Amino acid sequence: MIRILFTFLFLFSLLGCQSQGLKTGAEKTSDYLPLLSGKRVALVVNQTSVIGNTHLVDSLHNLGVNITKVMAPEHGFRGEAPDGETIDNSRDARTGIPIISIYGKTKKPTPEMLEDVDVLIFDIQDVGVRFYTFISTMHYVMEAAAENNKQVIVLDRPNPNGMYVDGPVREADIQAFVAKHPIPIVHGLTVGELAQMINGEGWLENGAKCDLTVIKMAGWDHNSTYALPIRPSPNLPTDNSITLYPSLGLFEGTVVSVGRGTDFPFEVIGHPDYSKGNFSFTPAPNQGSKYPPMEGKECKGKYFGDTQAKHELTLKYLLDYHADIKDDTTFFRSYINLLSGTKDFKTQVEAGWTEEQIKATWQPGLNKYKAMRKKYLLYPDFE
Repeated sequence: MIRILFTFLFLFSLLGCQSQGLKTGAEKTSDYLPLLSGKRVALVVNQTSVIGNTHLVDSLHNLGVNITKVMAPEHGFRGEAPDGETIDNSRDARTGIPIISIYGKTKKPTPEMLEDVDVLIFDIQDVGVRFYTFISTMHYVMEAAAENNKQVIVLDRPNPNGMYVDGPVREADIQAFVAKHPIPIVHGLTVGELAQMINGEGWLENGAKCDLTVIKMAGWDHNSTYALPIRPSPNLPTDNSITLYPSLGLFEGTVVSVGRGTDFPFEVIGHPDYSKGNFSFTPAPNQGSKYPPMEGKECKGKYFGDTQAKHELTLKYLLDYHADIKDDTTFFRSYINLLSGTKDFKTQVEAGWTEEQIKATWQPGLNKYKAMRKKYLLYPDFE
């Protein structure tokens, strides 16, 4: 009786404090708690997985849900691990629930990990960019669930870059954790919509279908802007950095620093040899990056933190830096093919193509993608 009363009061308080405006999928507990009754549940979550000010793990644990484990993606369960850092298995100090890493050597849950699991819940804030790795983690979770006859529930969250679509569609022969799906750089989908696309287009191994349920949001559409209440990862600390990420992220395939190892990652770009810079910074190891590019070197460049960025994918900064630094043999790293999703991009830049010329080559793929995207939309679109 006490547990029933506690549950009622807990749900009432959640629904009451979220009665106006946006409700994320996690907040709509009445839609998915019945699906967890009598089930063994694994949570794929990080620091963004909250209901109000309470972590989803704590909320569901207090409601008596049988959580057998937490699966931790890149940056860990609490989102504190630096970029690229291997996540180790551990145990949650608050609840005692085991934490299993799915970032490192094992990115796809194994059959052994799923032996004591009936349902996997995915609840992680995405930023709407193809090379942001949480959507690849979701893909592997869905694939493992399909192979082991488990159910997946995606608790949907807003896409802060969900009001447009742009960039080259990833080519079929380019495969990587940062290039898992044949979608453009800015895909214009929530994680719930993308999960439906992954399932519907047969992108899981051998065309398998996952037993998928998406818990939709209320009070959000693709015309909405969204200020993230919690940083989605250590190196995207502000709304501005998230808005700039589609454009500045491509610099990670070059010799130019995007500010990893500073207090303003993805709000700055710089290089020691850049001649036009009105701002300088020197990357150093910090919580977000143990080994930042250009560590200890003074980088000259541009700072964007004092302006409000536009929601767009622009190449003007990359083309400017390439023209100024001039050395084609060292400007690009091989990683640029994975980030851009096409081998043509590097060649086009080196040949001196304009932004308009480069973007024109993206249009046939974008037109096909946009037509496919419409099939999987759960919310009113921007078009």
